[in-house]
Amino acid sequence: MGFLNLRLGYHQPIQHLLVPTLPTHLASPHSHHQTSTLFSQSVSHNNKSSYSYCYKINSSSSSTLGTQKLVVRALSTQAPSPVDMIKAFRVHELGGPEVLKWEDVEIGEPKEGEIRVRNKAIGLNFIDVYFRKGVYKAATLPFTPGMEACGVVTAVGPGLTGRQVGDLVAYAGTPMGSYAEEQILPADKVVPVPDSVSPVIAASIMLKGMTAHFLLRRCFKVEPGHTILVHAAAGGVGSLLCQWANALGATVIGTVSTEEKAAQAKDDGAHHVIIYKEDDFVARVNEITSGNGVDVVYDSVGKDTFQGSLACLKLRGYMVSFGQSSGTPDPVPLSALAAKSLFLTRPSLMQYNVTRDELLGAAGELFANVASGVLRVRVNHTYPLSQAPQAHADLEDRKTTGSVVLIP
Repeated sequence: MGFLNLRLGYHQPIQHLLVPTLPTHLASPHSHHQTSTLFSQSVSHNNKSSYSYCYKINSSSSSTLGTQKLVVRALSTQAPSPVDMIKAFRVHELGGPEVLKWEDVEIGEPKEGEIRVRNKAIGLNFIDVYFRKGVYKAATLPFTPGMEACGVVTAVGPGLTGRQVGDLVAYAGTPMGSYAEEQILPADKVVPVPDSVSPVIAASIMLKGMTAHFLLRRCFKVEPGHTILVHAAAGGVGSLLCQWANALGATVIGTVSTEEKAAQAKDDGAHHVIIYKEDDFVARVNEITSGNGVDVVYDSVGKDTFQGSLACLKLRGYMVSFGQSSGTPDPVPLSALAAKSLFLTRPSLMQYNVTRDELLGAAGELFANVASGVLRVRVNHTYPLSQAPQAHADLEDRKTTGSVVLIP
């Protein structure tokens, strides 16, 4: 009988341990029968667990094998991170709302610089539709959609300061993946939510509100005396644009599809509202401005309104195309801009909130305007998170107004 001793750093469950085959040079030529047994003993060193394993070889032969030692260096002395299962939507193929699949997915613990957040409210935005349909390309398939949420911090990564368990935080933009009960987020991408703002309001306003902020304050800085045209004026971003631009002293012209939405746009501060299904918005804008045109157009509709929007601009006017709910606009020759020396931009929030200071500044100004009453957030529709496909269908069919929020 002999013993083969080996010491292993423990990095996987014992049932997965691979026991080495007995080296042939240890076997006696006179052996007739051998059996083996694996024993373990717990060892502690520097607060890390490891185990000593003894591989006992029994032989019916009277020959002596002696004691051999085999040292194996462990790849890790830490046990695997615990993994929990949560519910989330996954998109395995591009298409309509039906490609959103409600599935069980794994979530681990936050690493350095990360936090784990249990979502309390999730904002629904048209950009989610763009990614689901493939208008915008996700980095991988499958993916979890969603660009906006508010929730409670449930764990923080090692060494992280400035965030703690129990904090109410919100985020908008990257990383995508908010259509989930919980998610892991970079700590520098979230902002603290003041006590005066509820999770539902925060989730409904982060992406849309910071979009309105950069459109009005940075992309084209709206000032008193400007005249602006806002398409989809009763939508999530459109509603905020009307309110904020009115407060800034601009004359606001809005376009909508129904009488009901026209009433909301007027309530939100639009001075003139055009129902584009009944009137030619280009002709009406020309009439309202006495043929001068508008200083800037904020167009989230895209294909159906793009050429008309260009026609509504005054000399050196700004065409801000920030969405395409009706489809991608046709290519524009530079000559189309030259006639009136127009400016054309296709901006994205992510390029306007690159630094931590930019993010905190935008969120701070946004929450201040909510607290002061300048911005009234309209959460007109809430759906259980599990009903996200129906919410997508309603949004695309223009059955919604204001903000739409999913509740886990």
